[in-house]
Amino acid sequence: MQAKRFLKVFFISILIYNCAGAQTANKNSNGWPVIEKQMKPWARWWWMGNAVDEKSQLLVLQQYKDAGLGGLEITPIYGAVGFEKQYLQFLSPQWMNALHYTVNQAKSLGLGIDMNTGTGWPFGGPQIKPENAATKLVTQQYKLKAGEKLTEAIKIKDPKQNFAVLQAVTAYGENNEVVDLFQLVQPDGSLKWSPVKGSYDIYAVFAGKTLQMVKRAAPGGEGFTLDHLDKNSVDVYLKRFTDAFGNKSQGVRAFFNDSYEVYGATWTPTFFEEFKKNRGYDLQKHIKDLVGKDSTSENTARLKSDYRETMDELLLGNFTQNWTNWAHQLKSITKNQSHGSPCNLLDLYGAVDIPETETFGSSYFPIPGLRRDAADIRNVDPDPMMCKFASSAAHTGGKKLVSSETFTWLTEHFKTSFSQCKPEAEQLFLAGINHIFYHGTTNSPANIPWPGWLFYASVEMNPNNSLWPQAKGLNNYIARCQSILQAGQADNELLIYWPIYDVWNKAKGLEMALKVHDVDEWLHPTPFYKLSKQLSKVGYSFDFASDRLLAKTKIINNMLNTASGASNYKVLIVPQCEMINPETLNKMVDLASNGGTVIFQSLPKDAPGLSNLIERRNQLKTALNKLIFNDLGKGIKQYKIGEGNVFLGDDVQKILTFIKINREELTNTGLQFVRRKVSTGKYYYLVNHTAKAIDDFIPLNEKGNVTILDPQSEAIGIAAVKEGKIRVQLKSGESIFLKVSNEKNTTNKPWLYLNQPKKDFVLNKPWLLHFTAGGPALPADQNLDKLVSWTTLADPKLEAFSGTGVYTSSFTLSTKTAKEYVLNLNQVDESARVWINGKEVGILWSIPFEARIGKYLKEGNNTIKVEVVNLMANRIRDMDIKKIQWRNYHEINFVNINYKNFDASSWAVMPSGLIGPVTITPFN
Repeated sequence: MQAKRFLKVFFISILIYNCAGAQTANKNSNGWPVIEKQMKPWARWWWMGNAVDEKSQLLVLQQYKDAGLGGLEITPIYGAVGFEKQYLQFLSPQWMNALHYTVNQAKSLGLGIDMNTGTGWPFGGPQIKPENAATKLVTQQYKLKAGEKLTEAIKIKDPKQNFAVLQAVTAYGENNEVVDLFQLVQPDGSLKWSPVKGSYDIYAVFAGKTLQMVKRAAPGGEGFTLDHLDKNSVDVYLKRFTDAFGNKSQGVRAFFNDSYEVYGATWTPTFFEEFKKNRGYDLQKHIKDLVGKDSTSENTARLKSDYRETMDELLLGNFTQNWTNWAHQLKSITKNQSHGSPCNLLDLYGAVDIPETETFGSSYFPIPGLRRDAADIRNVDPDPMMCKFASSAAHTGGKKLVSSETFTWLTEHFKTSFSQCKPEAEQLFLAGINHIFYHGTTNSPANIPWPGWLFYASVEMNPNNSLWPQAKGLNNYIARCQSILQAGQADNELLIYWPIYDVWNKAKGLEMALKVHDVDEWLHPTPFYKLSKQLSKVGYSFDFASDRLLAKTKIINNMLNTASGASNYKVLIVPQCEMINPETLNKMVDLASNGGTVIFQSLPKDAPGLSNLIERRNQLKTALNKLIFNDLGKGIKQYKIGEGNVFLGDDVQKILTFIKINREELTNTGLQFVRRKVSTGKYYYLVNHTAKAIDDFIPLNEKGNVTILDPQSEAIGIAAVKEGKIRVQLKSGESIFLKVSNEKNTTNKPWLYLNQPKKDFVLNKPWLLHFTAGGPALPADQNLDKLVSWTTLADPKLEAFSGTGVYTSSFTLSTKTAKEYVLNLNQVDESARVWINGKEVGILWSIPFEARIGKYLKEGNNTIKVEVVNLMANRIRDMDIKKIQWRNYHEINFVNINYKNFDASSWAVMPSGLIGPVTITPFN
């Protein structure tokens, strides 16, 4: 038996290792890692109505591969009107055939396939009968005085709740009397009880149903939402998949679960039992406080903290771990968005193989020229600190991959440029994400007229997008970044405790969902968040830790080790918090005793919850009283214990400096960074999201030979060093990697810095503009004396045109004496592919639209060709002005960024093409 268990664990470990792309040694001859499929961007793949056919699948899979995607995540949803005969029922034999064909064809092309364990979201479907559906706490109140009898039956009054089950009846007297009446309720609902004296409020508790249905369900996926808190219900749900799969692996790399959007699911039928088992007291006696109007009562807050902790345990054990175990049995792994749940997000993210965060909306970046039209963005700013909950779970759990649903509602439909995608993706990389999933691409049969089938909340990363011919520019950049960001281990020196009990300890509300969109409520006001932001800004790297994680953390060589395969941390930091479990505090002190270093911003004040409160308060007080600090002055106190130390002080950065945990001073320039640790040294990923160019010698904490790697151009060179500092030259919006190695540089070529710019010259000869692809119709050729938006030219077709235009011209270079020449296209709407003298320079897809072109130039006459693709917006605008029907879907149909009916007819025409001026600057 033990041998079988060992083999199973060994197999799962190998599976996860291989799926995560753990190899880090393979290098191309140019010094970059070999690009594997998990390093490329993937995309969520909406199967509308499951109307998939083999011919279209093969075509589009080839297109995805050619554009540089590494894989796709199948999520079936509602379909297009009029194509119902082509729909496949989810998990039917026909659907399974489509899945098998897709997996096999993808494999032959080197693509990976993930799959939603359901349709739409959240999990649910026809196999979920009312008894297994998402459950909510329903209460009804009655009042009785001495001698009175209840004249009505205790039965659910809401006609929609005909599946509700009575679970408790409790009476509360004027003098705090609590009487359990449940056994006195007769089968017909009558109550055999009358108060002897006084007045009583009676609360009847029912396990009701939320009645939530699967949102955006595909054919065959309609039904009630699952009760995620109940193991039996989860097992019932998963059995439908097991049966459809024949209990065999389907070749699916990972099963996916979207963000927890199980609205109003405040209960499960076993909640009373689980609460009493885990908290040690009877919740039935506290229903009045649990469901009463919001108050500031300390005991109510504590009661609800216990209630929320019990929900956390149920969701973690009965759903997340249960679902992951099921996937492992099918030789797959799990990828989960834990946010939105009412639980400890770190533990839920940590219980799956690939934790996944999401970005929703767009961030502000002060990059000159970056378009940010208020009418085209949501009033939501993705918060990198929120993304670190997922990356922290991966890093502390020794997991190689951490993913993100990326670009959801980045801009209004059809207006998203690659330039807008780039800094948003880079912000994810800086937060520790290394496996980007586009949100998303829609399966659209080949015979569907342009723009094809579309999902309502997507940036439309699909072959019908007019930007698609140059998508490889963005995709290759992301792949190169992720090839390094997936290597080795995250290199973060600090571990910051997340005080979840301070979050849970609120008298308001009930289940308290921790959503990406509600960080202003549960995250931003906290000392934990403020300290994390401060430490990040000054150049410290860190991950977050939960109580459960700390319970299994060990000290190895005076470092905190959270899991096998995880990086070790130098310091544990405990932000200012009110509540902490005495067991957690004791564990923190124990870690210090064994050689660790712990910093308290302030000492916690109380134990959380109501469970065994007096004893736990005494335990906490006893533990705190043992911490006898010596005042070292300057706001720093020290308690030496065993082989380690506990420090206390409000200024955490001052303590870190005192114990020689150095920040990365490179942040003084405005640069942001993330580090990865490999066997030969470290990688620094540096990003300039400031408004200015940065050209400076920067210090690095890691010492060694430094190589610069440019993920945009793929160029490599040895960095210039002065007084131990590394010269970095980045324009606003640019990024680089620095490889700091204890080995010799893999290249003997020094990095070519752009020094002493000479006066640039403008390419002012006439241009020929020829249109090669797009619609609604190809415009005529244009001869241009001056570069302007092609929408302003005389041809009436151009205002509505979305597609590809090719500009050709020539210029004269009298002498070629400079060390390097930089081509700057300046304004490009929206992406450009460049050839000089017939040789391809590359895709200039983002601000600042520059490229080094010295090796392509010659003295005398030179030719230049620039292929430009614009947005879909102008063509969609034209279709809506002409009332051409292009959107007709079941359920939500199609909406704008504010979830109103979509109509582009009032849009202004978007500038398009090469607008320039195009210049070349010589550098010495």
